[in-house]
Amino acid sequence: MARFGIIGSEGRMGQALAAAIAAAGETLAGGIDKGGDALALARQSDVLVDFSSPDALEANLDAALVAGIAIVIGTTGLEERHHWLCDHAAEKIAVLQTGNTSLGVTLLAHLVREAAGRLGEDWDIEIVETHHRMKVDAPSGTALLLGEAAAEGRGIALAQHSIRGRDGITGAREPGTIGFASLRGGTVAGDHTVHFLADNERLSFSHLAENRAIFARGAVRAAQWLIGRPAGRYTMPAVLGL
Repeated sequence: MARFGIIGSEGRMGQALAAAIAAAGETLAGGIDKGGDALALARQSDVLVDFSSPDALEANLDAALVAGIAIVIGTTGLEERHHWLCDHAAEKIAVLQTGNTSLGVTLLAHLVREAAGRLGEDWDIEIVETHHRMKVDAPSGTALLLGEAAAEGRGIALAQHSIRGRDGITGAREPGTIGFASLRGGTVAGDHTVHFLADNERLSFSHLAENRAIFARGAVRAAQWLIGRPAGRYTMPAVLGL
């Protein structure tokens, strides 16, 4: 049995992770929250699973580096500097960072990439996501993950082709762009739909998350897969062999 350390253990995802670890027959080495000792946790674990906050990422990566163990990062709202930190850590340990640990979303991103690559620019791409009222970042990490998949399929850079929200007189839609719309309310765990819209026809791919257990199960599977891997930066598709 592998020993799992949870960073962000008292949050809703942390509690779901603890249940998923037990269901998978693995061992919970312990958990920490804000102000906790990440290094002490890392030293008693075989793998860390981090669903805390962007502000804590550097310290969590440092702890994994010192302990020489793998880390799965599901924290969203990361910026360019955080990705640089992940790349740097991946030179010495196995790092899997993702905007969504759901296996269903992982497959969805694969399908979106395929569709975007095969359909021409006359098919507009729009991504709509809905989350609970307490979510603090938008677009969601999953929406951005799906946007990156679409951009990769088209062979373009998402940063230069994304439209995030429309208001007022915006003018006609610019061809080749990828639009995002974010809805917030209630207790929605996470709904995502990618629309491909052309003249007289539409194609939509959707994933609906009913509760956080799906993300916890995916994170545990990713961590199990990551243990023992050589240093490098890994992604969820690799877990599914995509």
